Amino acid sequence: MDVKLDKQSKIPVYLQIVDQLRAQIMCGALPSGSVLPSERGLAQMLEVHRNTVVKAYGELKSDAWIESRQGIGYVVAVPPAAEDGGKGEAGASDKPSRRVNWINEIKDRHLDMEKTFDDLFQRFTDESKYSLGSGISTNEVFRPERVAHDIAPLMTSAGCCQYFYSPYKGDKFLRQKLVSFLSTKGVKASTGEIQILSETNQAVDFIVTLLVQPGDTVVMEEPVHPDMSRAMELAGAKILTVPVDQDGMRVDLLEKLILHKHPRFIFVNSSFHDPTGHILSLERRKKIIEISNTYRVPIVEEDAASELVYEGEKLPPIKAFDTLENVIYIYSFSLTFVTGLSIAVVAANADVIRSLSYLVSVRLMASDWMTQKLLGRYLDDGTYYKALDEFRASYSRKQRLVCEKLDEMAALGVSYERPRGGVYIWCRLPDGVDSKRFINRAYNMGLILIPGYVFYPFKNGGRNYVRINYSYESDERLLAGMEVFRAALLESLEG
Repeated sequence: MDVKLDKQSKIPVYLQIVDQLRAQIMCGALPSGSVLPSERGLAQMLEVHRNTVVKAYGELKSDAWIESRQGIGYVVAVPPAAEDGGKGEAGASDKPSRRVNWINEIKDRHLDMEKTFDDLFQRFTDESKYSLGSGISTNEVFRPERVAHDIAPLMTSAGCCQYFYSPYKGDKFLRQKLVSFLSTKGVKASTGEIQILSETNQAVDFIVTLLVQPGDTVVMEEPVHPDMSRAMELAGAKILTVPVDQDGMRVDLLEKLILHKHPRFIFVNSSFHDPTGHILSLERRKKIIEISNTYRVPIVEEDAASELVYEGEKLPPIKAFDTLENVIYIYSFSLTFVTGLSIAVVAANADVIRSLSYLVSVRLMASDWMTQKLLGRYLDDGTYYKALDEFRASYSRKQRLVCEKLDEMAALGVSYERPRGGVYIWCRLPDGVDSKRFINRAYNMGLILIPGYVFYPFKNGGRNYVRINYSYESDERLLAGMEVFRAALLESLEG
């Protein structure tokens, strides 16, 4: 196979590849059944982006010149003319029928997204395996039978239309109760400064849509949750990362970045950072708001785990120090509410919320009315505040169980720092054990984990770390899962 590209030509590079490969297939230089290089392999050979090859192969596949076969890759197919004698399908027309090349139609940045985290996260639905990677709430606090009992009167007390529609900012009664809840965290917000959404990912996506233009720079922590970094990438933003240490984001590195790069905003996960479990210190919280105020750079603060404190004092969010309304604050109930139900709250300047609400009205016909009503009721009658104590007790106990098992593996080279709260442990594997191979081995043995490298946008770290979650499984299944962890580790060290 010989492909020569003229990168100065007005003909797109992917079409040059298509034309040359098609010509070689037609003349027999690439006979039927020939295996073509992989997308990445051909991209490296031609020194082009992988998406260019994806588009070229997609075009050839749409016209039935090549086909993809599982376990093999792309192979040269029998040309359409050879299959029907050149008469066309049913001889109905002289004009050939052609499929749309959807790969060519989809924007490049949507084609090349890293999907590893999604694939791994979805594994938690496999009940035959122990899930230490899910990051969702336990079902020990809000038992299904109780939730069903509490939902029934909500369904009968409202008009049928309310089952579908709710105000774009969110249920008014819930927003009123959230004013009180946020005040316990030191966050002052009126009902007009609160937007209710279904989850943190949705909130970040809408905020990025409002604020980010292609080419804008955003500052994020590293490691960072892949859903957060991918939202920036899809918007066309350039990501600048700041490392995290035991006291959270290295705020001392921010000022130089801001002066030289003028970022659109700073994204920070302030309490029990996902995945490391570190918490941004009080000193750094005050410093980051000072930097924001000095350089007029917005802060997007994600704070889902802040109520899950097991040792020491609970720190106020960065938003609590926000006297100039420079912080967009996101709080999620995903870890402290009914398993499988989630609500995210955005508290921000009224102009931001007004625009956010408009965006919601365009994109969403309806929001989760039942979940909002249920949370509003639990905040109103005190049920939710009592449940927080139960969640803290449950997660603290589970954290202790996992840490005890990890301590037993210290002689094998396992190390970690026990967080003061949250639901994650950032575990360092022994030297020489690669997290990607380790989690695949563990999965085959019945344990689901998340490898550390997916939390690095540029894949420049985390190869010897795994993220352990302990919120979802029961005590018994956690202990069983940690036994599998040990067994997989021993096999990795032996191999």
